[in-house]
Amino acid sequence: MQASAPGLALADWSAPELCKPECASSPVDARGADWRGLKLGALNLSEANLCRVDLRGADLRQANLQGCDLRLARYDNTTLFPDGFDARSSGAVGPGARLSGVFLNCTDLRGMDLRGASLMGAYLSGADLSGALLDGVRFTGSDLRHAILRGALCRGARFGGCQLDFADFRAADLSDAALDGAESLQGADFTGCIGLTEQRSALLSRPYKELDCWNPLTRAHTRDGLEANQ
Repeated sequence: MQASAPGLALADWSAPELCKPECASSPVDARGADWRGLKLGALNLSEANLCRVDLRGADLRQANLQGCDLRLARYDNTTLFPDGFDARSSGAVGPGARLSGVFLNCTDLRGMDLRGASLMGAYLSGADLSGALLDGVRFTGSDLRHAILRGALCRGARFGGCQLDFADFRAADLSDAALDGAESLQGADFTGCIGLTEQRSALLSRPYKELDCWNPLTRAHTRDGLEANQ
């Protein structure tokens, strides 16, 4: 008779998002944990699962990050990494991150600092980027359908070839942004946007099917927002 599999020790289990650095056992599983502003010291994080960990303001200079999984972890310009560690190519999200082609559908990126990041061909449909710092971001060829960029700083951002259908740009700063090369902006809402003066005429010359499309979420036509930005 085959022996039964040992039962799960649920009494000893704790959710990864509750993992604290001082209590972490190897290999570390801290998926979704909040480590903002922490000084991690010489913590052994080799082969650790740090997906979605918030590392904004954290000091990891002495930590061992060899082979750790940082996909969708969050960092900012105050996060300190070990010398020689390439955070921008680690899959983490932050300033200058190289995230071209990454799946970020419906991801909560509110208020994130992504200045100078490369998001070419990224999948961002339904993502919430409201209030995010997106200056100089390359969105070329990205899917931003139904994305929320309300109040975001998109100065100098590039949207060539993007799908912007039903994107919410209300009150965003689009100064020097390139929108005229977007694949489609059907139902997008530009109400209250800053910096659209120079490309407003080009955007208003797009097909009526795009401009006169009703956005059921913001309750406005694309044309309405563009014409209000005079």
